[in-house]
Amino acid sequence: MSSASTGHEIADDRRYVLTLGCPDRTGIVARISAFLADVGGWIVEAAYHADSDTGWFFTRQAVRASSVGFGVDELRSRFAEVAAELGPDTEWTLHDSGARKRVVLLVSKEGHCLHDLLGRAAGGELPADIRAVVGNHRDLEDVTRRHGIDFHHVPFPKDPAERGPAFEEVRELVDVHDPHAVVLARFMQVLPAPLCDHWAGRAINIHHSFLPSFVGARPYHQAFARGVKLIGATCHYVTPELDAGPIIEQDVIRVDHADEVADMVRQGRDIEKLTLARGLRWHLEDRVLVHGRKTVVFS
Repeated sequence: MSSASTGHEIADDRRYVLTLGCPDRTGIVARISAFLADVGGWIVEAAYHADSDTGWFFTRQAVRASSVGFGVDELRSRFAEVAAELGPDTEWTLHDSGARKRVVLLVSKEGHCLHDLLGRAAGGELPADIRAVVGNHRDLEDVTRRHGIDFHHVPFPKDPAERGPAFEEVRELVDVHDPHAVVLARFMQVLPAPLCDHWAGRAINIHHSFLPSFVGARPYHQAFARGVKLIGATCHYVTPELDAGPIIEQDVIRVDHADEVADMVRQGRDIEKLTLARGLRWHLEDRVLVHGRKTVVFS
């Protein structure tokens, strides 16, 4: 093996990741490619999508950080000029994968999604640090603390009209970490519209149904009553409209007439865990671009 080939195969995992969406036209790819070449960017991933319905173009580019001779802040400053050339509607982000992202989890009593995410984080499979867990019950406090993570208990009144102060306390506990993702890991509470807007693009929910079917509470019971043959789970961004935010990931599992509601719940938990873990990972890796009510996911 030559020394040149050996050099090309040296592991270098740190990336500068660029995501961009703008009205589609000719020359976008060429302009971005020329910019990256000019700064010495060694492209290791490049994905593109042109949406004919909206006339919008999307891309995600990842370059080796070591191939660029300056930091991410200067890279952002330089690319801002390119983005301006592409038009005032251009939406873009540029992140350094070496900067650890932060996650806060919101939970209630059911622990399967929490257990899964804590295990993935402990095993190095989640590209972020779980900074805190906030629960409206104490059921999951012990397991959270065993992982060395702070648990905050915020009790919620039974009357929905009296939950404003509780949601404000949750907001304060979450915002102190300035998280890149606020994960409703079976939180079982409907976020008020101002909080949805405050965490827009960061609040991620796992709904135990293949949306848009069976919105709201007790979806497995709804599915059982309809005699469905497939049940699923949906990972989506949270918006003021209940269970209607842009969808990041979905998956399904087959059931049949012999399955009771308890069987569906048991099988559905596995799908919920996998769907949430995939969706969260793609969000943290800047693989999800949102446009209106839809997403483009460069998985």
